[in-house]
Amino acid sequence: MDEQKFHEFLNRFVGDLGATVAAGGVVLGDQLGLYAALAEGPQTPDVLAASTGTAARYVEEWLRGQAAGGYVEYDAAAGTYHLTDEQAFALTNPDGPVFLPGAFQLALGALHAVPQLAEAFRTGEGIGWHEHDEDVFVGCERFFRPGYSAHLVAEWLPALDGVVATLEAGGRVADVGCGLGASTLLMAQAYPNSTFTGSDYHAHSIDLARKNAAELGVGSRVEFDVAGATTFDAGPYDLVTTFDCLHDMGDPVAAASHIREQLGDDGTWLIVEPAAADSVDGNLNPVGRVFYGFSTFLCVPNAVSQGGAHTLGAQAGEGAIRQVVEKAGFTSFRRVAETPFNLVYEVRP
Repeated sequence: MDEQKFHEFLNRFVGDLGATVAAGGVVLGDQLGLYAALAEGPQTPDVLAASTGTAARYVEEWLRGQAAGGYVEYDAAAGTYHLTDEQAFALTNPDGPVFLPGAFQLALGALHAVPQLAEAFRTGEGIGWHEHDEDVFVGCERFFRPGYSAHLVAEWLPALDGVVATLEAGGRVADVGCGLGASTLLMAQAYPNSTFTGSDYHAHSIDLARKNAAELGVGSRVEFDVAGATTFDAGPYDLVTTFDCLHDMGDPVAAASHIREQLGDDGTWLIVEPAAADSVDGNLNPVGRVFYGFSTFLCVPNAVSQGGAHTLGAQAGEGAIRQVVEKAGFTSFRRVAETPFNLVYEVRP
């Protein structure tokens, strides 16, 4: 055994263990308003506790761990803690372009399924999306919405041939696998002349989506239905969208075929999927590690629970998505945009 390599591996373990435990600290900091209060300026643990209605001794220990992990800064001379502009940007605004607590909420929610997943490994059975902890549904929306908010209206839709003009004039849009409706509502707010139908097989997510639509006052133009990717209807649509969900489906080819049936002759399908290379070795990086982890806990088990005829997994890559599209009979497929976390495709009949 190479002792140096062994110690390098131990160092990696220590970092991973600290990050695993720290995930709970990030979620606490968000839920208790600690980050938001700390963003107002340097504070001692006593002052931060008083302003957030929390116990000072707990806050003190939380701050120490946050500082050790680089999520909070510590001034030893003054005995105070503060957030840098960069930390505050990523930790305090759930409506901003980057919001890290949502990702940790999703991760902690997914980890609740360890006992069920261990049994699934033994039996080969699936675990449906609806069988997970509530934090999976809410955390997923809080994790993905910032990226959609930053890119969907500003970049992804304009990259599609003629779609923005259709939406501005008044088009019909189906957002398939919409979850809590973040993507649906972003489009509805941007294009008031168009109508939108979000659908998802998970009834609880649809209930939350309807609540979100009512709070935004767009309910007259937005409808949310409990329906799967192979059962949603009321086409033809000018635009069908699937955001980070095609790879979760038990039969993505069947879903793609149904989408083709629901599209108008000149319609467009916008596919947004996790950023991935076509080969395993191309995904052996920090982003790939995140997505493979989520895929093991959420994506593959959900696809298996739906029959699993073609379980893509979250790191399917462009080649696999193209193959699904072509098997469904589409003739036009091109990548139109990408971010560090997503690849975006335009598909036409």
